[in-house]
Amino acid sequence: MKQTVKLVLVRTAWMIGIFVALSALASFSGRLEARKEGAYRLRAALFINGTLGDKSFFDSAAHGMQEVRRTLPVAVRVIEGGTDPTRWESSLADLADSGDYDVIVVGTFTMVPYVQKLAGQFPHARFIVFDAAVDYRHCNCRNVHSILFRQNEGAYLAGYLAAMLVRDGLPGISRDSSLGVVGGMQFPVIEDYLIGFGAGAQAAAPGIRVASQYANGFSDPAAGKEIARAQMAQGAAVVFHAAGASGQGVNEAASEAHRYAIGVDLDQYALYQRSNPTKAAAIITSVLKNVDVAIVHAIGLHLQGKLAYGSTESLGLAENGVSLARHSAVLESQPATRMEQIDKVRQEIVAGRIRVPSAFARSPDPAAATT
Repeated sequence: MKQTVKLVLVRTAWMIGIFVALSALASFSGRLEARKEGAYRLRAALFINGTLGDKSFFDSAAHGMQEVRRTLPVAVRVIEGGTDPTRWESSLADLADSGDYDVIVVGTFTMVPYVQKLAGQFPHARFIVFDAAVDYRHCNCRNVHSILFRQNEGAYLAGYLAAMLVRDGLPGISRDSSLGVVGGMQFPVIEDYLIGFGAGAQAAAPGIRVASQYANGFSDPAAGKEIARAQMAQGAAVVFHAAGASGQGVNEAASEAHRYAIGVDLDQYALYQRSNPTKAAAIITSVLKNVDVAIVHAIGLHLQGKLAYGSTESLGLAENGVSLARHSAVLESQPATRMEQIDKVRQEIVAGRIRVPSAFARSPDPAAATT
């Protein structure tokens, strides 16, 4: 009896050993086959210092990684770092230390100090930083490529359009109405939006009042809604928001008050057109920061060995880094001459005949950039 049991155990162990060996061989062969067939040539991770679902900046970045997976031979992973800033550095360090990814993509200025620190510690890793730039003079960052956006140019077009529509007449809106802006937090990228929007508004309607306030966060729709409602109570007919998920509260306030909103990063009219037509009807346009396009472009250049690590690139209207969404119920109800005028202003900016003021290089007179 004991010999029978022993024989069964030996055979079972032998079969398990064969199974494990075959599984390992199959896994190894699968990896070799993937490499052989070119299933992927690169492993890339996007680290988000926040969460998905903002219908704005982070969702745009994640969409870019989806496009990378769809169009390029790249294995992709998106990691949500959460909203606790004390965990971001350690999470990013673990990601770099794992060695699982050839390229790590990360955005926003809050992550710059961590990238500057880790780039030197992990010289064989490659980092792509978007919407911010490392200080190459003070860090060993030859393995970092930085992408900046000239968001002030897109915001200028939005301000010009908003002021033009108000002065020419929007349904249910007094022509002497003002404008509003809700920013997420007060730092240069967001200030750049506010300055550009204000300059565009003044160019289209000199003297128009533009109220601005910060929500002090990018994930608080209630705060965005409260600020927008206060601005509308003071006469704002159109409120532009550059506040991440906090801006969704602005969209709600505009819809409820029968006023108008201008979104940011993603085409927010398109986002709500089917799921919430009432909310969509209040959205005139969105200042598109084409983070997704920039990420796809950068990783594509990396695959070709052409991405300029150790340097910063700047993307604006000319490079399609920023743009203005062109379709909405409001815009389609307007004469074609409205968008023709916006196209003319865009061409003037691209040609350098209009210099849009910026938070990164302040002009003494923000209203000086006119047509």
